[in-house]
Amino acid sequence: PILQLKLYGPPMASNLKQVWVPGPLIVGAGPSGLATAACLKDRGVPSLILEKETCIAPSWKLWTYERLRLHLPRQYCELPFMAFPPDLPTYPTKQQFISYLDAYVEHFDIKPLFGVEVGNAEYDPSIGFWRVQTNDLEFICRWLVVATGENAEAVWPDIRGISKFRGRALHTSSYVKGDDHRGEKVLVVGCGNSGMEVALDLCYNDAKFHILPRELLGISTFGLSMFLLKWIPVEAADAFLLFCARLILGDTGKYGIKRPKVGPLELKSTTGKTPVLDIGTLAKIKSGQIKVVPDVMQFTDTGVEFVDGTHEDFDSIILATGYRSSVTSWLKKDEEFFSKKNGFPGTSFPNSWRGNNGLYATGFARRGLLGAAMDAQKIAQDISNQWNSS
Repeated sequence: PILQLKLYGPPMASNLKQVWVPGPLIVGAGPSGLATAACLKDRGVPSLILEKETCIAPSWKLWTYERLRLHLPRQYCELPFMAFPPDLPTYPTKQQFISYLDAYVEHFDIKPLFGVEVGNAEYDPSIGFWRVQTNDLEFICRWLVVATGENAEAVWPDIRGISKFRGRALHTSSYVKGDDHRGEKVLVVGCGNSGMEVALDLCYNDAKFHILPRELLGISTFGLSMFLLKWIPVEAADAFLLFCARLILGDTGKYGIKRPKVGPLELKSTTGKTPVLDIGTLAKIKSGQIKVVPDVMQFTDTGVEFVDGTHEDFDSIILATGYRSSVTSWLKKDEEFFSKKNGFPGTSFPNSWRGNNGLYATGFARRGLLGAAMDAQKIAQDISNQWNSS
């Protein structure tokens, strides 16, 4: 749904062919972008998705390890207008989720433009449209939807001496399976859900985080959290969850797992850090199969020096240090909406989906796939109202 367009005034860069997009332009073909395109199509609004990689959901297809499963029950991870197949387990595997996304794209006939990376996007008040510069094109659109999400690029920590390490150092985005490290002594740096799952295949971890049971009395911890927040303040919900976690998991501090002072739900809301939902790692920590060690002070040529002054040698170091938003590297002149500090909308959920001048954000609500689905439906409704009125 694109047409070449000749506009008055110079393009953002020379020698760029200008392309008019009659509907919204969506940047990112992950679950957030796909959900937004489907919701728009359901309301009769055409859209175009730009994706810099060669496939949909590249973070799932290209940068995730084999043992990955959805951390939340499938009902909290469905995209709008399409449920998971009923025969799937409560926590679908990586491949099952990818198959679901492929079926979603086929069902809604979503056709992104692949290999198209946005280098610069800027609102032009002189014409009242967005100018979005890519490899060799400049797209012109009335509505711009940022769907690159919270995890657009891997975070490599700035730890002294990392370049000296002679072993293998990789980010979890490049980690595939434990068999690749058979017989090695491995350090996993990071203590989120990814780090804990990688540690199930390996050994040693560095931790300070909230760890909660995945289910409480047969109920999803996430589902219970959402229910509690409808009726009681976040502080009370946190207190209840931590009380239940201590009853079920015991005192994790005895094993070197220190909890932050801020409760898990408040921490997620304010910083985006997700509490760890235990799927068996804690039992291995208690049994000694996985050892919790102090923070890393610096790398050496053969291993690391910890903050307590001890040294250990390792064959490989896996950095489970997370991801970050990359929006502010290409979205210009909209400092009021996306924070330059963390690349997230400055307004919090449930108002984090709409900016100014036809700018929208989906997948930044810090509510996982459920939040992305909610964003997508709000965005589609808002744009369709403007589309129909004009």
